[in-house]
Amino acid sequence: MSRKTHSLSAAALIAATSLTFASAETSGAFAQDSDVESILAENAGNAEAAVSEETMPVFVAEEVVQQVPEEAAEELQTEIASAASLHELVAKTDKGFSLSEEMQCLAGAVYFESRGEPLDGQLAVAQVVINRAESARFPSSYCGVVYQRAQFSFVKNGSMPRIRTGSNAWKRAKAIARIAHEGQWDSEAGDSLYFHAKYVRPSWSRKKVARATINTHIFYR
Repeated sequence: MSRKTHSLSAAALIAATSLTFASAETSGAFAQDSDVESILAENAGNAEAAVSEETMPVFVAEEVVQQVPEEAAEELQTEIASAASLHELVAKTDKGFSLSEEMQCLAGAVYFESRGEPLDGQLAVAQVVINRAESARFPSSYCGVVYQRAQFSFVKNGSMPRIRTGSNAWKRAKAIARIAHEGQWDSEAGDSLYFHAKYVRPSWSRKKVARATINTHIFYR
């Protein structure tokens, strides 16, 4: 994929061709001119054939996105299509996978903000983090959103508390984060960018449009 690879291939070809001609000139001291011409023609043909058989690197000007293997993608779509509920989809989702730093932040927000909520409430919290990351009004990454100053009460001094990674609550949070990130299930929160618990009434909520109320949380656009 790099220009360096292309340059090395060209250099190798020139070196091989130079070596071929040098060999022909050396043997020419003991052969007739016609034999030298024959040898040169034959070796040039071999070098050309080698170039045509070589798999040259392909340069792509645009960003390349690695695709999920077709069989794996089809299997995933089958699981999503066959899930009759979010609960069933969470149950079918692999929970033993490792998390990137960004996904750790997303799952952490679900864990600390809503682990006691029903699954649709947990999905709604994840959706808010994703919506914020996609909005120009907030940081452009999950971690940026979660660690933005004075936004999530569980963040203390710029750090996330310790997570009980062996708990079922964390396993569910990981599954919810993956489902939300991959858009496998629509959230009732829709395009919400804010939420708060029902037992508080922050002043900003009067200026927002309520999108959904899920258990103890109200979600706003």
